[in-house]
Amino acid sequence: MSLADRVLVLEDGRTVQYATPAELTRHPRSPWVARMLGRNAWPGKSTEEGTVALNEGTSLATADPGPEHPGPGLAVVGPEAVSLHTARPTDGSPRNVWPGTIREITTQGARLRVLVAGEPDVVAEVTPSAAADLGLAEGVRVWVSVKATEVTFVPL
Repeated sequence: MSLADRVLVLEDGRTVQYATPAELTRHPRSPWVARMLGRNAWPGKSTEEGTVALNEGTSLATADPGPEHPGPGLAVVGPEAVSLHTARPTDGSPRNVWPGTIREITTQGARLRVLVAGEPDVVAEVTPSAAADLGLAEGVRVWVSVKATEVTFVPL
């Protein structure tokens, strides 16, 4: 069963995006649309080096080469692509690693959504057993990692 072939998203009475559900999820055209869909989205600017310089001063590595014409857009990451660690990861392939503090943990079905305050703030999705193994709770310091292949840049 499918709900719709295309979705029209309105924000403050104006059309923000009209796309298929899959396109909407992969390439949201505003931070509001991304957050409505449960995605992490940070405004920034693509660079020639294949990174996204976020408006808040940090940057994220992407797997895509730098664009021909760098410009503004959104770095989008699904919460399921965010890993949490009790110590800074020293091996593996994630190119985006930063510290943070757990601000909130909420239950969403059989998973937990963990809001981590950091630079940038991020939402991670974990299983209850992973949260228990890591000792996750509000106020706990963690390390966040995201593979460059999981960062999608959406030009605006």
